[in-house]
Amino acid sequence: MDKLKIGISIGDVNGIGLEIIIKTLADSKIFDYCTPIVYGHTKVASFYRRATEVNELNFNVIAEASQALPKRVNMINCWSEDVKIEPGIFNKEVGKYAFLSLERATNDLLAGHIDALVTAPINKDTIQSEEFNFPGHTEYLQFRGDAADSLMFLVSDTLRVGVVTGHIPIAKVAESITTEKILSKLRMMDSSLRNDFWIRKPKIAVLGLNPHASDNGLIGNEEADIITPAIEEARANDILAMGPYAADGFFANGTYLQFDAVLAMYHDQGLIPFKQIAFESGVNFTAGLSFVRTSPDHGTAFDIAGKNKASEVSFREALFAAIHIVKHRRETAELNENPLAFTKLSRDRD
Repeated sequence: MDKLKIGISIGDVNGIGLEIIIKTLADSKIFDYCTPIVYGHTKVASFYRRATEVNELNFNVIAEASQALPKRVNMINCWSEDVKIEPGIFNKEVGKYAFLSLERATNDLLAGHIDALVTAPINKDTIQSEEFNFPGHTEYLQFRGDAADSLMFLVSDTLRVGVVTGHIPIAKVAESITTEKILSKLRMMDSSLRNDFWIRKPKIAVLGLNPHASDNGLIGNEEADIITPAIEEARANDILAMGPYAADGFFANGTYLQFDAVLAMYHDQGLIPFKQIAFESGVNFTAGLSFVRTSPDHGTAFDIAGKNKASEVSFREALFAAIHIVKHRRETAELNENPLAFTKLSRDRD
């Protein structure tokens, strides 16, 4: 069977995106698992190849994904003009190239020309334009995938964290949290844990919104009026959700290790502990979509761009996560068509 074709968007050309892509793909063992297709431009990639001193890496330039060769780093040029590359410089003028890379890769993903997409970090300011008016990758891909909802899901070997509200101001968090929204995220999380990560009976912890999860109503009423009803309805629908837990003690005393995933109420409540615990190997996965997209759990890192200091570990983990999730989804679909095979496979794994 042909290796999966994994599309890679390059992110901001002045950030660390191409550095971590090149460092990852310089390991020829990657070709045993997938055929990578980078959406960018060879001149920009060659600049960073020299900066990272990975001289043995060559790009196979192709016009479309169907021409990709195995055992090669395939490159689709997404623009024709020269780009002034200034590592570490915030520049709105070059933000359009991050979008051109993402747009072309997403088009191929939706058309089925590639099997998954791994996105290198964008700068959420420089990429803004008439074509891209979104807080980040997650919202753009949800729109392109015509999905009613999606889940920002940070995953690692020891911790998985999703968020109810994503890239919105803190001032709008409380008013944005509803029982229905929490239930939607719990359903997506439960489904993803079962189908994407093959956890048969997922156990999900739900965090409170207020300090100390409101201390029985002393510090707010969202826990009693919104979060607890969502947990109860989820459990009534065979989703093993528990909580709400006070976020500080939950992570500090290691309670998170007792669960398969954690649903946080807002971005920093979930991402700060996740990055503290699993920053080096963490992966950002957009759950709830019909296609697979992953990314490293860090940003453009302008402060070290072009200095050959960026670690590729998180990007490499994102690449392998995309491969594993695609395979799990396909195996799940096959097993749903043949329940007897599922019974045998479960017995073999137990």
